[in-house]
Amino acid sequence: MSDERLQKILAQWGIASRRLAEQMIVAGRVRVNGNIVRLGEKANPDRDLIQVDGVPVKPTDRPAKVYLLLNKPAGVVSTCSDPRSRSKVLDLLPPQLRSGQGIHPVGRLDADSTGALLLTNDGKLTFCLTHPRHSIAKTYQVWVIGYPPERILQTWRQGIILSGRKTLPAKVKVIDRAQDQTLLEVILSEGRNRQIRRTAELLGYPVVRLHRTAIGPIQLQRPGAPILPPGCCRPLEDAEIIYLWNLVNLTSISVPVNSQEHSI
Repeated sequence: MSDERLQKILAQWGIASRRLAEQMIVAGRVRVNGNIVRLGEKANPDRDLIQVDGVPVKPTDRPAKVYLLLNKPAGVVSTCSDPRSRSKVLDLLPPQLRSGQGIHPVGRLDADSTGALLLTNDGKLTFCLTHPRHSIAKTYQVWVIGYPPERILQTWRQGIILSGRKTLPAKVKVIDRAQDQTLLEVILSEGRNRQIRRTAELLGYPVVRLHRTAIGPIQLQRPGAPILPPGCCRPLEDAEIIYLWNLVNLTSISVPVNSQEHSI
């Protein structure tokens, strides 16, 4: 194995996402051959002694890749740790997956929002999927106050200015209207911070509830199957993993058979 950047090694070993690994390096938690390293330094796990918080990182400890879809309930935060001791998505996983596997959420859903959330210990995939150049369509069911007319929906579809930058075109259609609320289906190809809630508020129709039903073709309810219950997760199918890898333009992939890796 050749020398690689330490944040990449830590991500590949499932210790942390690449972004979190960078933070760990900056915080002085990573050493190579006894020396605290700086961001950007490289190492070789086959030759160098890499330690995180004093614990050696060994090539033989590299965990099997895990790819999961979670139906996140309301009130759960999409982080691996929380200073306010709120319930976290990792708390919903089976005990054998909660720690020591490097599993982390791919992106985030607001604590009040529910629905589809990817989790993995594949730091390289996480880095690619959360990079702005890789767009993956996400489908939401959005309940808003009032009855937005067609002109408002068309404005939403065309994009509005948020924080000085126009949002990308979106697909927005009415599913139902009842009890002074409208149920919309919204499909976005970008994931800016609280984008749907901020857009709806700016247009005058605040969000009551937001639920993500799909990430690309990865759905909470697969054709012919029951919907994934809130708070539960399932392994991604091989075809779903292939879709994600193809999305980030990686030419060589090895798809694990999830049923042989973990029982969920």
